Amino acid sequence: MGPPADAASYYGRPVLKAPVWEWGTAAYLFTGGLAAGTAVVAAGADLVGADRLRRACWLGSFGALLTSVGLLIDDLGRPERFHHMLRVAKPTSPMSMGTWLLTAFGPGVGAAALWELLPVRWRSSWPARLLRRLSRVVGLTSAVTAPGVATYTAALLAQTAVPGWNEVRGELPFVFAGSAAASGGGFGMLAAPPAEARPARVFAAVGAAGELVASRVMEQRMGLIREVYHQGAAGRRRRAAELLTLAGLAGTVLAAGRSRAGAAASGIALLTGSALQRFGIFEAGVASTKDPRYTVVPQRERLDAAARGAGLSG
Repeated sequence: MGPPADAASYYGRPVLKAPVWEWGTAAYLFTGGLAAGTAVVAAGADLVGADRLRRACWLGSFGALLTSVGLLIDDLGRPERFHHMLRVAKPTSPMSMGTWLLTAFGPGVGAAALWELLPVRWRSSWPARLLRRLSRVVGLTSAVTAPGVATYTAALLAQTAVPGWNEVRGELPFVFAGSAAASGGGFGMLAAPPAEARPARVFAAVGAAGELVASRVMEQRMGLIREVYHQGAAGRRRRAAELLTLAGLAGTVLAAGRSRAGAAASGIALLTGSALQRFGIFEAGVASTKDPRYTVVPQRERLDAAARGAGLSG
């Protein structure tokens, strides 16, 4: 007979080792999504001629990307590890694919941001015009890779043995995608005047609605692990995230198009809600490793179901 399901540990040791990641990893989840979301808004603004929205979002995407890469390198421990991961491409490794996605995403964002930083008096020169054409092409290419940048961290978490992340592996990428879109659109509404920010408002509304729906579906499909998403710091942060995202969605639809103050308030609510969502999910996963029930009970349920299935087939 094995230990009871509520055993505190195996032979005095934890069933799972808690992740060694700290707050910087949770911040990395948010900044990566923000970089991806603002890049999509910037590319859309470029296509429709919303110059101030384009400028704000390319610069915002570049700033979020630099922050994200810094947090990733700090998490890896040594800067050269990022370079070493580019020596191979392993499709079965979310970290490997994420490194390549960031490498494909970054140059376009950097080129687009460089153009936006050029003084106006230099933009008529032929090198500047060439940079503009190049930055537009590679910027749009970065926007194409942005969904992968926004969601690969969900796959990275879900591929671990952490029950709080592994059990929601089917829904987590959709939550992260919606969160990234909401934050990118929220940033655009905050940084650009309402007359130019319509692409940001549409993107924010779609993202916020998608995040709320995906989060609800995720919770409905959870088993025992639902406890860690409702308790402690993780529960508080996720409840606040839902309220802020709802408020931001309502403000985006009802007020952001008519009032700069309404747009700014809605954008701040969406950005804050997106950050709290990422921190809440991160903390729920860490909490799930501290109680062996979340590992042992689902394992036994799967074994019992397999045994019943084998008995029926026999």
